[in-house]
Amino acid sequence: MKSKLSILILFAFTFCASCTKNTDEFDGPSINELLSDFNVLEDFKADRDSVDFANGENVVFSATFNKTVDWTITITGNDTKGVKVITGTSRVLDASNATWDGSVTEFPMFNIEECTAQLSIADVADTFSVNEKIISRRVLDGFVVADFETGLLPGWTKFIQSGADMDFQVKTDSLAPEGNKYLNMAGTVNWDYLIGLVDFKATAYGTGMDNTFPLNTNGDAVYFNCLIWGEPNTNASIVLFQLTEDEDENGTFDGNNEDQYDLEIKVDWVGWKLISIKYSDLTTLVNGQPATPKGNGVHNPDKLRQISMLHLADPNLGFASSKLDLVIITENGPLQP
Repeated sequence: MKSKLSILILFAFTFCASCTKNTDEFDGPSINELLSDFNVLEDFKADRDSVDFANGENVVFSATFNKTVDWTITITGNDTKGVKVITGTSRVLDASNATWDGSVTEFPMFNIEECTAQLSIADVADTFSVNEKIISRRVLDGFVVADFETGLLPGWTKFIQSGADMDFQVKTDSLAPEGNKYLNMAGTVNWDYLIGLVDFKATAYGTGMDNTFPLNTNGDAVYFNCLIWGEPNTNASIVLFQLTEDEDENGTFDGNNEDQYDLEIKVDWVGWKLISIKYSDLTTLVNGQPATPKGNGVHNPDKLRQISMLHLADPNLGFASSKLDLVIITENGPLQP
């Protein structure tokens, strides 16, 4: 009986030993780390106090803590009030997780200005900050159709209805989401949906004798982007973009035989919003409904001749207002502001 009991005890001991986890394979912070008070081992700092984003410089923030924490760096422009947020979970801040390339999380985009970068730690009352000066803005990668920094280009055409309280002009004030200017679009038109429009013609940019925008031939690689402001407490605006292609390359658009692609945006938000769409995802619209293109039905961004922007609103609902800025065409992905 004793021999059988000894065998059972030995078997149980061996089984338990085989189930013991190797401490070398433990993932995550130790108990000591979890229970320890938070301490900063190396102060929060930036690798430079001024940055030239236009020439490819970035800012790398660094710090070291005694334990793994959830952290947030919030960079705020002192003038624009633009905001960039960088978050992570780690003991160390370095180039791998805390690099700022001049991009923005919340509009407006940064300008040449002083900024404050503040580090906050979850469940820690103290915050830490450093100052950073932008000496040149980040250069956006893409073909800028309109940013209104020099007003309306001579090669564009515009039409404005003769309604009430019309305000269809370039403005310079703190609402600009990029640079210093934007196109304001407002008015009351009680007989028509159209309040005003602007035609952005390829010929206005000196892009070549073919009268088209210098874009990639692949509609899947091209993205149309713009910034639109939603005005609170007004008749909801509709912004309609019409993109016409010169398929036979004769310098004109024939609506009966060539493709027009459309993007209708119902502005049902407040503040600035980035709109981005892949060129090949654009559809043809007739009275707001999908329709069959009149041309070859192939998205050819390299044959894009004109982009028309129409500001629309229900004529029965009174005053409508919206704003437009940074119409830009990018490749291989949407705009990264």
